[in-house]
Amino acid sequence: MKKIILFGIVLILASCSTKKVVAKKPLYEVLTSQNDGGANIRFYEILTEPNEIQMLLGDPNLKKKIRDEDTDSCNFVILNMGSQSPKTSNKIVVEKIEETADNIILTIKESKSTPNLNEDSEVVYPYSIVKINSKKPLIIK
Repeated sequence: MKKIILFGIVLILASCSTKKVVAKKPLYEVLTSQNDGGANIRFYEILTEPNEIQMLLGDPNLKKKIRDEDTDSCNFVILNMGSQSPKTSNKIVVEKIEETADNIILTIKESKSTPNLNEDSEVVYPYSIVKINSKKPLIIK
């Protein structure tokens, strides 16, 4: 009789257990891609340290997109095109991201944006900021 009751209790406990569903994050997310507001020179910068990432939290556009725990679990990449003419401006687009056992390979390309003939500005400075949901070393191609 004790064995039957014990078996029933074990069966009830086993059937009531919850299964934890883990939502998988995408490998990367483009936080912003602006046609103007970047730097004068063309560069790619990888932000890995929490104190470097704190710089991004000062931007009102990015403040809601970056959480405090992202500074410990994510890398960020700033892709800057430098100065461009608004009539023939290019912008940087993330073509693909591959994760290998040791690192993450970020493939980017320049894409022509549509000319803005109503633009009064002589020069624009396009840039993009990408969040990589990994702390593996990055390689930019």
